[in-house]
Amino acid sequence: MNPQNRQDITVGQKVDIVLKQDQGSGKLTPGIVRDILTNSPFHPHGIKVRLKSGEVGRVQNIIKTV
Repeated sequence: MNPQNRQDITVGQKVDIVLKQDQGSGKLTPGIVRDILTNSPFHPHGIKVRLKSGEVGRVQNIIKTV
């Protein structure tokens, strides 16, 4: 699962994102995907999503649930 590939991210999935204001520090924010905002199939900095909390950022990690 690659956070740069749109096809690997689905609504309802648990992910870690980096918010715009946290890009310098690299601080990650966990959450559940509500909307996928990037239209292209690939983005080198991660696919942009909106979390259920309303926060918007680029996916850095896809958290696998068992």
